[in-house]
Amino acid sequence: MLEGLAQILDQSEASLGGLMLVFVRVASAVALMPGFGEQAIPSRVRLMGAIGFTLVVWPMVAPILPVIEPALPAMAGLVVIEAGIGFLIGISLRLMVMALQLAGSIAAQSTAITQVAGVGVTPDPMPAIGNILMMAGLTLALITGLHIKASLAIASTYELLPLGTIPIAGDIAEWGISRVANVFTFGFTLAAPFVIASFAYNLALGAINRAMPTLMVAFVGAPLITAGALLLLLLAGPAIISVWNDRLDMVLSNPLGMPE
Repeated sequence: MLEGLAQILDQSEASLGGLMLVFVRVASAVALMPGFGEQAIPSRVRLMGAIGFTLVVWPMVAPILPVIEPALPAMAGLVVIEAGIGFLIGISLRLMVMALQLAGSIAAQSTAITQVAGVGVTPDPMPAIGNILMMAGLTLALITGLHIKASLAIASTYELLPLGTIPIAGDIAEWGISRVANVFTFGFTLAAPFVIASFAYNLALGAINRAMPTLMVAFVGAPLITAGALLLLLLAGPAIISVWNDRLDMVLSNPLGMPE
């Protein structure tokens, strides 16, 4: 009887060790995840979110987890490795949020309304257009099942990087550079309607000023560009958010893959 109880305890320790390591990877990813990892959300709520994600992911990956040695030195090394992998997953999703922030900043700068700023979902002040795009993008992602897609995405990473696998530094560097470059390209693409409208506005303003030098075109153009930016946000905003959400789904389908 005592021998059977000892075997049960050994198996429980191995299962508990695997659960803890899954929590480490999941918590690192959730800490940077759009919507669930925002600094505006209280830390206790984020912790409960990480626990909830762990309870969803662990049953999916438990059959493929190796036997975990409960020894402290081995566990400490695995915790560091799993935290690093979770950070990579989270940063790939956080970069998508940064692309939306970059698009809002470019749009606001192009339309000369960058001075209209305020505190939104990020602790740093952002242009009003950036806050609107951020809130709309996160809302759309959440209502289209971000929690389900993120759970499947985290579980899929155990096929590419099994528990305790140390990523190759060269591959991680190449992956990070490609991801950052892709974010800047994508952010500028999202803001392209505002950049094109700003170019056309300044071109027309220059032509008018050339034809009528005595006319104070700045006083006429200032309210015009502001109204045009708001109208363009009304018309192009839904398309921008839809394109961004589709790209977010692509990243969630392969969070540790090279960007296309």
